[in-house]
Amino acid sequence: MEVFIFATSVQSVEEARKLALHLDSLAGKGSWNFALDDCDKILRIVSATLKPEAVINLLSRFGYRCLELSDEIILVETSIMAEKSKILT
Repeated sequence: MEVFIFATSVQSVEEARKLALHLDSLAGKGSWNFALDDCDKILRIVSATLKPEAVINLLSRFGYRCLELSDEIILVETSIMAEKSKILT
């Protein structure tokens, strides 16, 4: 299994619900979730067969921005957040 992380422009639970059947069909029921409290409105999908382009195309068809975050981007963002936390404490 692989974990795919996407930054999206999905803003609300209602918007996510409109995508639910399509994401279930694409990735499997229970294999995806949104972190809408994150500034990047993260979509996380766990799958062995998913093609990231399919997710990007799906969200784009509904008018949402969707960008796959690579491991390098996630590591840099995590590092920046850790540094900010040190500064604030």
